[in-house]
Amino acid sequence: MIENEIAIENEFVPDYTVSPGESLLETLETLGMSQTELARRTGRPIKTINEIIQAKVAITPETAIQLERVLGVPASYWLRMEQNYREDLARLQDNKALQEQLPWLRDVPVNEMVKFGWIKKWSDQLDQLREVLRFYAVASVKQWQVFWDSQVAAIAFRQSTAFKVDTVGITAWLRQGELEAQVIDCQPFDAARFRKEIETIRALTQEGPAVFVPELEKRSAACGVAVVFVPELPRTGVCGATRWLTSTKALIQLSLRYKTDDQLWFTFFHEAGHILLHGKRETFLEIEGSSNEKEQEADEFAANQLIPTSQLQQFLATYQPPCVSRAAIEQFANQLGIAPGIVVGRLQHDGVIPPQNCNGLKRRLAWAEMSLVVAD
Repeated sequence: MIENEIAIENEFVPDYTVSPGESLLETLETLGMSQTELARRTGRPIKTINEIIQAKVAITPETAIQLERVLGVPASYWLRMEQNYREDLARLQDNKALQEQLPWLRDVPVNEMVKFGWIKKWSDQLDQLREVLRFYAVASVKQWQVFWDSQVAAIAFRQSTAFKVDTVGITAWLRQGELEAQVIDCQPFDAARFRKEIETIRALTQEGPAVFVPELEKRSAACGVAVVFVPELPRTGVCGATRWLTSTKALIQLSLRYKTDDQLWFTFFHEAGHILLHGKRETFLEIEGSSNEKEQEADEFAANQLIPTSQLQQFLATYQPPCVSRAAIEQFANQLGIAPGIVVGRLQHDGVIPPQNCNGLKRRLAWAEMSLVVAD
């Protein structure tokens, strides 16, 4: 008998194992039958009978049928006992292996993941480790490292040297995005349709999250793109990501890191740029301070989609700094059919107006019960 502790949600798992050999020995003692006699009656070698009793060998279907005829105990009982024993034994051995993997759990942002409802909170550390591994859909910490190695490598390549990211937190954020995207029913990806839809999505920037979130998700899904909003975890510095889940389904994941509508919409169009301009094999992760050629291309795509360069130049020719007033910005935004905060963000980024000017035109957003809302 091997003793230990295991707890599985909604399932009783004993902290010990009972081999079918123990039950066989009890049955023989009850009947007053020796192992030698059982061997002669079944035609099995005495060594085999003894090894079954000592749990050194398993009861096969053939042996189970023979035991049924000799002992009057159904073959299904012996086979079920054997199956349960092997499963319990494997779980206890796995439990021992998990004990050695517990230190990794300290790197996982468990409390935040519980707060967001991604995982359940367990008082026992082994149970918590199992919960986290189930979340990642991996069998062990080693397999977590193997499976996420390419993603972590990509993160390390693009992250800012001034901002050290929590790669475990990043992978948790990415995994939650996968899980939410899995339940979004998407049409096969259609680049032409998505490019056309991008042009009309601009108008959604004028709406609040109660309107633009479901509409953005619906329109994008019709083009083969799953859009999900997932709050960032501490020390990740991530505002968005683009990946291809399959050859016909892309994922745009947004975090609301910067809390204003101009930043959120720029990130969405930036990620859309990756989908339309770049290949399907890369994961594009927007981390604070990251920059490369493809990121710059996506930046240009987002900027031009939101505010076409020609129209911005015409506007600036009419309202030269410092004469770009709040009223002028609102009028220009209305002409473009976009939220005025997006114009403010662009002008601040380009140095046309100071970063502290006209921020009242930006719509501040927040998370409330895992949904986007306008902040008070």
